[in-house]
Amino acid sequence: MWRKVNMIEGLEQLLAGSGERGLPELRASLDELFGGPDVTGRVIGQQLLKSHVYRLQFDRGRVRSVVVKRLGFARAQRNELVTKRWLPAIGLNGCCPGLLGAAAGRAGQSIWHIYEDLGDRTLDRNEPDPERMAVAVELIAAIHTRFAGHPLLAECRKYGGDLGIYCYTSNVRDAIRALESLRPPGVDLSSERIALRDRLLERMYKLLDEQPYRAQALADLGGPETLLHGDLWHTNIFVLPSQHGLQARLIDWDRTAVGPASYDLSTFLLRFPKPCRPWILDLYRQSAAHPGWRLPSTRDLNLLFDTAECARFANRAIWPAIALLRDRAEWGFDELAAVAQWFEALEPVLPILPIIETRNHEEVFDRQR
Repeated sequence: MWRKVNMIEGLEQLLAGSGERGLPELRASLDELFGGPDVTGRVIGQQLLKSHVYRLQFDRGRVRSVVVKRLGFARAQRNELVTKRWLPAIGLNGCCPGLLGAAAGRAGQSIWHIYEDLGDRTLDRNEPDPERMAVAVELIAAIHTRFAGHPLLAECRKYGGDLGIYCYTSNVRDAIRALESLRPPGVDLSSERIALRDRLLERMYKLLDEQPYRAQALADLGGPETLLHGDLWHTNIFVLPSQHGLQARLIDWDRTAVGPASYDLSTFLLRFPKPCRPWILDLYRQSAAHPGWRLPSTRDLNLLFDTAECARFANRAIWPAIALLRDRAEWGFDELAAVAQWFEALEPVLPILPIIETRNHEEVFDRQR
């Protein structure tokens, strides 16, 4: 029986020694994408970008570059739904990298996605360019406003999750359970480690006590539920030149979910220096301005942002505590110490000046620092 000969030199050794699963299936998918009985070529580069993410380059008479990423089944499904269903539903189907192919490992535990390579044109964290920032913020606001109240939100929640008050409450409660389990004889504790655990528990119980107040604030001020990217770091936002000017693209939709826009905004603003955050937020206000979508005051936004950040911190306390309990993983205490430091260093995302704000036609002094 005739069998197609692999004409891409070096493909059989691609990512050898990386320890990654599903490589035979990935190589077969790349061969199908780039190969063919009449095509010659070779692998000319492979670069680790971050855990389980690689840039691959092929020479087929011209250089072709792709990014491959190994995902668990649930995250792979989520990313595919974003690309092929959710963003197209609001007319934004060109705003994430093209999904060129997929390869499922035989064990079914992971899937490789093959994406077009967008290069390295992410937003500058330290000195953000206003023009590029405006394009990025316009896309973020478009996703939030267009998906607000959309019937597909039920599907987004089913396959993504919920990053509203449920995220805050469940993470705080889970962190309490995990931290309370760190007791002898299950875990050996020095006096220093006991103090660390107790500081974190005190913080978590305080957050749990604040849950009704924060829930009410989110209900009153958070606005409508919408589709969230869930991980809006500057490294996940590209601004590229196109025939019609600059265009923003968002990558890594692994944590996409449903919730208030403030969850995404807090993540995004915290990536940039404090002096830049007010004008970046102003760009968002302008882009999101339409009937029925009005951001609350700076003071109220800071409360919503704080709720989102505390939920993320609480989540980060759960897993090292579980690792300590189950695996005696010593690194867990270092991680818990880092979480405690994050809480101690937590400050308002936006600067609050002692200016007069107008609320309900009454002037009140906002003295929050």
